[in-house]
Order: sequence, then C-alpha cells, then structure tokens
Amino acid sequence: MSAGLNVLDPKTSPAFPIAAREMLEDTQLRKNVRHATEVIQAKRARVVGEMPDWQQLRESGRQIREHAMANLDYYLEEFEHNCTRAGGKVHWARDGEETKRIVTALVKASGSDEVIKIKSMTTEEIHLNLALEAAGVRAYETDLAELIIQLGHDQPSHIVVPALHKNRQQIREIFQREMNLPELGDKPQDLADAARRFLREKFLRVKTAVSGANFLIAETGGVCIVESEGNGRMCLTLPETLITIAGIDKVLPRFEDLEVMLQLLPRSATGERMNPYNSVWTGVHADDGPRSFHVVLMDNARTEVLADKEGRQTLHCIRCGACQNACPVYRQTGGHAYGSVYAGPIGAILTPQLQQMHHAQSLPYASSLCGACYEVCPVKINIPEVLIHLRNKVVEQKGLSAEAVAMKAMAAIFRSEWRFRAAQRLGRVAEAPLVRKDGQGGGWIGWLPGLLGGWTQVRDLQEMPKETFRDWWEKRGSHGN
Repeated sequence: MSAGLNVLDPKTSPAFPIAAREMLEDTQLRKNVRHATEVIQAKRARVVGEMPDWQQLRESGRQIREHAMANLDYYLEEFEHNCTRAGGKVHWARDGEETKRIVTALVKASGSDEVIKIKSMTTEEIHLNLALEAAGVRAYETDLAELIIQLGHDQPSHIVVPALHKNRQQIREIFQREMNLPELGDKPQDLADAARRFLREKFLRVKTAVSGANFLIAETGGVCIVESEGNGRMCLTLPETLITIAGIDKVLPRFEDLEVMLQLLPRSATGERMNPYNSVWTGVHADDGPRSFHVVLMDNARTEVLADKEGRQTLHCIRCGACQNACPVYRQTGGHAYGSVYAGPIGAILTPQLQQMHHAQSLPYASSLCGACYEVCPVKINIPEVLIHLRNKVVEQKGLSAEAVAMKAMAAIFRSEWRFRAAQRLGRVAEAPLVRKDGQGGGWIGWLPGLLGGWTQVRDLQEMPKETFRDWWEKRGSHGN
C-alpha cells in the first residue's frame, strides 16, 4: 500500500526555499491549507476564550513538561518499573533503526503478517511502514486522515490533521480508486461510511496493533492515547498483541498531570473542549484487551536535544499543531515543503535537532520570527528563541562563507564614521548603471548581481539618496538653523 510513495526524509529532501517555491505554485493546496487552518483557529479561539485560567493552565503545562525533562532518567525508569509490574514489556531503542528491528521482530513473533495502526508521528518519523513492508508485513492506517494519506500514496502535512492539504473532492477520488467504489458520493457522510466499512473488516480480523503515545505516565506505567474517531479504542482493545512506540520525551510524572494536559491539548489541537476518546492503557488485563503488551521507548537523538540547554524546550512539545495553524509561513507553503513529518514552526526546530544539525539546516530560517507560534503554544515553548539559537549553530557549522565575510565587512564599515561615509559614496557610484528612473524624479534598482540578486528577485530597491541625512544636518547647522 506504499507504492509510489515519496518519503519525507530530511536527509534527501530539498532545502526549504526550493521546496517552498514549488508548493507556492500549487494554488489548490494553498487554498485547502488556508481554509483548514482558519477553521481550526476560529474553533480554538472560541474554546480558549471560555477559559479564564487559560494562561495559568499554560504555565502549569510548561512547568510539568520542564520538570519531566529535567528528571527524565528518573521518570523513564519509574515508567519501566510500573509498566512491567502491570504486565507490559518495555524495550529500549537508541535510534530509529533499532526501533524498527524491535517492532518487526515483535510483529513476527506474534505470528501476524498484518498490523493495524493508530496515528503516530513517531512511526512516521522513522518510516516504520516501509520497514514492515520490507519484512513482509502489511500495515493499515486506521485514522481517517492517515488512511487518506496512505491510500493516496501521499505524505502527511500536519501533525493533527495529516490530510489537511486535501479537499473533499480529492478524497472522494482517492476512495473511488483505491476502494473500488466508482459510485461513491461526495458528501462527508458518504466518505466516512466508506472508510468505516473499509476499516471495520481490518479491526475484526487483524490480531496485532501498533500505536504511538500522547503521554506515558511514570506513576502508573500507563500509556495515554487521545483521538476523535474511535479507531484508537478499537486498536487498543481488539488485537491480541499491542505494540506502542513512544519517544522518551512523552513521559509525564504523575497521573494527575493529565488533568492539565487533557485541557490544553484538545483546545489547542482541534478546538474541542475534550477529545471524544481518551484511553489510558496500563499493562495486561485478564478479561480485556491484548494478551501481550509492549512499549518501545525510542531515543533517536532526543538525548542530544536534552543536552542542549537552549534547545531542550523543544522536547516539551505535546504535538498539538497549534503553531502550524498560526504560522504565516506554513499557511502559505503547507507541510510538505519542510521535508519532514514534523512541519511548521515545531518542525523547524525539532527536525534539525533530531538530525543532530547534519541535515535540514534551512528549516530554522523558515520563519519570519513573528512570534505567533509562541503565543499559541499550550506549553509555552519559545520557538522564536530556539530558531535563533539554531540559526547560530548553522552559521558556526558552515564556518566562513561569502555571507559571513560580507557581514564582517558591514560590521567593520558601521564601526567607523569615515568608512561608512566612504561606503555611501562608493555605493552611489556603483549603483548608477543599475538605476532606472520612474519619471517622477525617483530611481529604482530591479536587478542586482551575484548573491545580492536574492533581494531583487522579489522586490525593487530604491536608489541611494544624493544627500544623506547627515549631510543635510551638517549643512543646516552651518547656516545656524
């Protein structure tokens, strides 16, 4: 079910400016993204406006996540102890490759060559479906949006609404083709009914499930999953084997911390007061759910992110997607331009760090630093602050470049008055062949050579004035006024 799939991989994806330019030409995609994000933002504003203590909740969420990350080793060991005591089995994975080997072995050991999946960004991060397919295991996505993506041989473009870039007609065409339903109607109910019939057979037949986790509760050893369609509940209760893959950053210290998180997450993610389905699974139970329960705790460079004093707040993220909906850059380009399953502002700081700054170095620049992401983040991650921190890292890694030399030259010019004045005089002489007059006494430059051409690709540059403010002021002073 993955034939023709173009995998989003930061190691091979084009730089953001290149990918974004292509996305900007897709007017239908931009219309779909703009409409969906506007709807979600309007819903969020309504339900957040009902909460007089919203800012206090945000601060509580920030403190809970900060405390958990500051004591991550302790709470992960506590989770392992309590999960094992409840009948679960905990596996530790250093990276994505080890995670895929563990999960594939567990699926094979269950005697199944099929799995049903609950939507999981972690499995998308490591391309688990491709690894399962290579091992002869077919994976079925059960979240409606993820199913649309899978059947359409596409990639998710949003953390919460993966098929946000598709409209109803496009979804209908996918279902008609992939489900062999040529007479399928285009009403939302028609599409939902088709998906329900397609998935119900999988729920009742497939005996192994793979899930992600919204939260891991150290105090109880439980896994919390929130969703809106009921597919998660089916995957948690019907299969005989359940395998949960969670990044080590998903841990919460106490069960009562959910009281804060389950108010922040749905309001920020989908504009709902509460998720319709909130499931907490703790171990194995004699008369309910799977007979075998596994949790794979995956690092995959999160430890390195944690070691970065300024970048570690990235790990506070609860994957609500609110920053994506508010970001003017994401709203114009959609998610695929980021070259990673993590798109938008959170992807711009998370993806490069998960790649240990070896790839996706253009993403920290995919922002206007307007701060809208920080304003809506339910756990108060200062994304603009981290973006600037990562930009500095990129500059340090690249070393001396033409841009760096130019900036050093500018710094030297601005530190000296006589050098600054000399540069102004030289600039007037150098620009003369490039200036075109506008017929009203003004002049504009529409083209600059070399590296400077990036500026004039999207804007004109006004010619330098014949007389500077300093010159005018000195003349004024010489006349006694």
